[in-house]
Amino acid sequence: MSAPDWTQLPDLANRAQGGAVVAANDEFFAARENLVLPWPAVARPDFGHKGKEYDGWETRRRREAGEDWAIVRLGMPGVVAGVVVDTAYFLGNYPPQASVQAVAVEGHPSVEELVAADWQPLLDRVDLAGGTANAFAVPPGRRVTHVRLTIHPDGGVARFRVHGTAVPDPRFLDAGPFDLAALENGGRVTAVSNAFYGSPHQLLGRGDAANMGGGWENARRRDGGNDWVDVQLACEGVVALAELDTSWFLGNAPGAAALTGRTADGAEVELLPRTPLQPDTRHRFLVPGAPGVVSVRLDVYPDGGMARLRLWGRATDAGRSALRRALGDDRAEPAGPR
Repeated sequence: MSAPDWTQLPDLANRAQGGAVVAANDEFFAARENLVLPWPAVARPDFGHKGKEYDGWETRRRREAGEDWAIVRLGMPGVVAGVVVDTAYFLGNYPPQASVQAVAVEGHPSVEELVAADWQPLLDRVDLAGGTANAFAVPPGRRVTHVRLTIHPDGGVARFRVHGTAVPDPRFLDAGPFDLAALENGGRVTAVSNAFYGSPHQLLGRGDAANMGGGWENARRRDGGNDWVDVQLACEGVVALAELDTSWFLGNAPGAAALTGRTADGAEVELLPRTPLQPDTRHRFLVPGAPGVVSVRLDVYPDGGMARLRLWGRATDAGRSALRRALGDDRAEPAGPR
């Protein structure tokens, strides 16, 4: 996780985080919704009424000029660092080229409004290979809410990943306490000791974990140390309530955990001392009198799995100003008295 690899950033389009494919000009052979499913594509040996079935999005063979496209609403609007156009199992029917456009349209636009929006290039036309997770970095830009995958001229794509950093609208965060660690609010994992069984990003995901595979789980430790995760908060904030959820983890939950905050000047602050945990339990701990912190380290002892980490609190004045700068326009101004 500490390596500067943009593919390790959260997938802003992931269905599990609220992403959706809201429109496509064609999906004759395979449904557009498959593009953002959170799990890898699988081979489908069956044939249906329209031909061989694929786990992805597939358009018909074009007999006229043009290209096909699908519009994705990001579950977490933000700044895109790179995209993956995965053509897994599409070999004789993958698109030879693709491009990606992006737009920022707040609220809940209709499909008609999105089609007519002022789309800007995110990734120029690039060559694709079949049966391959084609990965492309993109230059840093502004916050976007929707992306459009365009394939030239037609074909099938299994999955479409849009990796980046979530940038929330501070007007909503200003309405009351919020989860400072949540991916959708701009929290992210910056380092982890071990992620053998499950991505630590899932700790910060939306909703409850559906099963043990929906959380973070490390390998069994055979030394005297312990496992940990570092979380960069959405902004500098005061944590008032911490939730450490071991749901689904029965014989492999941590025996204990601790939370340590780090202030903007690098000082460490104890938010939760080493505390025993129970298996398959949502633990809630009040955090009285904590100062503003910019990141939090979760230590588990000695190892084990956790479904979710929630850090409820409020932004400091400095944190709120940083969020406004990240959004980059006057929509981020506070809505009124706090």
